[in-house]
Amino acid sequence: MTKSHGIPVSFHQGCPVCGRLLNIRVTLLGRRVYCQHCGGGFIAADPSAGPSVAERSRDRRVEDLIERAEAALQQAAEATESDTGWAD
Repeated sequence: MTKSHGIPVSFHQGCPVCGRLLNIRVTLLGRRVYCQHCGGGFIAADPSAGPSVAERSRDRRVEDLIERAEAALQQAAEATESDTGWAD
């Protein structure tokens, strides 16, 4: 974190696309920024502030998708077992 007279003026955040560590001005917090290396866009967020609302929402969606995929795989396995008469 870069400071001017004890006040933070920038922070470091990794690009979620290419992983490059970027120096981002605090005035851009919460705004969409673009990586100068790969052009990937993301929302500037101070990592020391913890996960953002968007990140928590994304995590819930990912968990829901995983649960749905596991249920679908289980149903497919059960259907295959009943069709062939085989079981583990």
